[in-house]
Order: sequence, then C-alpha cells, then structure tokens
Amino acid sequence: MSELGRGALTKMAVRLDAPVQYSLRLGDAEVAVNPLIGKALRLEFLGAIHCSHCGRKTKKSYAQGYCYPCMTKLAQCDSCIMSPEKCHYDAGTCREPSWGEQFCMADHVVYLANSSGVKVGITRATQLPTRWLDQGASQALPILRVATRLQSGLVEDLLRSQVADRTNWRALLKGDAEPVDLPAVREQLFDTCQAGLEALQQRFGLQAIQPLAAAEVVEMRYPVAAYPAKITSFDLDKSPVVEGTLQGIKGQYLIFDTGVINIRKYTAYQLAVQQL
Repeated sequence: MSELGRGALTKMAVRLDAPVQYSLRLGDAEVAVNPLIGKALRLEFLGAIHCSHCGRKTKKSYAQGYCYPCMTKLAQCDSCIMSPEKCHYDAGTCREPSWGEQFCMADHVVYLANSSGVKVGITRATQLPTRWLDQGASQALPILRVATRLQSGLVEDLLRSQVADRTNWRALLKGDAEPVDLPAVREQLFDTCQAGLEALQQRFGLQAIQPLAAAEVVEMRYPVAAYPAKITSFDLDKSPVVEGTLQGIKGQYLIFDTGVINIRKYTAYQLAVQQL
C-alpha cells in the first residue's frame, strides 16, 4: 500500500484532451488520476472539514465546502448563483458588490450540452471548456454570448421552456449519450423563442445578447474502461472509506467497481488517497 497524497479535497482539475485528463487536488498537491484506472485505490475521509474560504473547522460542509457563517455571508453562496435570473446585484442587494462586479458583470456564454441528453446551461466565458468537462458532456455548443450573469439567466430561463437545464447524473454514469445534432437544436430553439430573445435584446441592447453563429460543436471523450451495471453512490459522511478498482472518470465522478463518488461534493474534506 502506498500513499499518493493527503489534504483538503477540491474538485478535480480537468484538461480537454483525447481522452479528458484528470488530477485529484489534495491541498497543494495534484495526483494524476488517468494512470490509476485499473488500479485498486483507497480513499479515506480523515474526519476533518475546513471551510474552503476562511479555513474554519466545521462539522458540516455547506454549499460544497463552506462553513455556515461563510455560506450565509458570501455572494458566491447566495441563492442567485443557482438562479441567476434573480440577480441580487441587479436588485441592489448583493452581499458583496465588488465580487458581483468581477464575476457577474462579465461576459457569459449560453450553451447546449449533451451529457444525459440535451440541456441548456450558462457559464462565464472564461470557464469553457471546464464547465462542460465538469458536467460530463460528450458534446457542447456555445450558442449566445451575453454581457452579464443576469442576462444569461434570463436567456436560460426562456430556453429551458423548450429544453432541460439539468443533467441526470445516473444516466450520465450509465454510458455515453447518443450523439445529437446540436446546431439543429440551436436553430429550432432560436426559431421557437425568437420573440422572447428579441424582447431581451430590446431590453438590454443588441450588443448585450449576441448569437454565436460561427461556433462549432466540441466533442469530449472520457477515460472510462467500464460503466457500472448498477449505480451505488458512496457517502463519506456515513462511511469514511472508499475502496475498489478504479474503472473510469467522468464529470467530477470517480467510477469504481464498488460504486461511484462525486468528488466535488466533498470539497474541503481532509482526504488520504492510497494505492492498494
């Protein structure tokens, strides 16, 4: 048994390649995960969680890695992060206006992705293709560039009347999604939602909401040797040890022959990783 690393867990680092390349991040150390496929591993929760913002020890992780006080005061933990169409900065009630100016008053991209089926999503322009890789998308297509997070949320709210805005994680881990003609889906959405998109352009200006007509579909392939026949999810809060042979990586999930674990869910958990 050899220890590969230990420390505070954060979401895996990802890099677009064929296949996608992953690294576990434990404190300041990074452990390449792709070479570990086919190896027997042990992940052990060491019993401590330290807030990823302030470092305070907390019995429970809130909003994926924060203590309760930080969860209640940080703008990045506010409800509008999940519902950007309800932007607090726009309403004048942002917890941290300077943070909102940096992260919300910046170019965002509205995209289509195919992971467990076609979905619409939004992200800061600087977060592509990382956002797609974290979601385990096999195909993705940027369709609109917008000037602020609020505007991206309003566009997403309009488009999700026609297409889903969530990923079915169980379907994601059962295999690759069937290929979809995303440009055709884009054109159908634009046609169906034309009146709504034009109304948003009139409200915010033509330059604020711009179609990305020249964008091309990005294809992604994940390092998975075998998908599970039955999906069982590990819970470090109930059982602190995960053991098994690593069979693949997709999205932020490690796929073992004994079950799957969502690494991002355990941000700020102190973890030790060993090769058996």
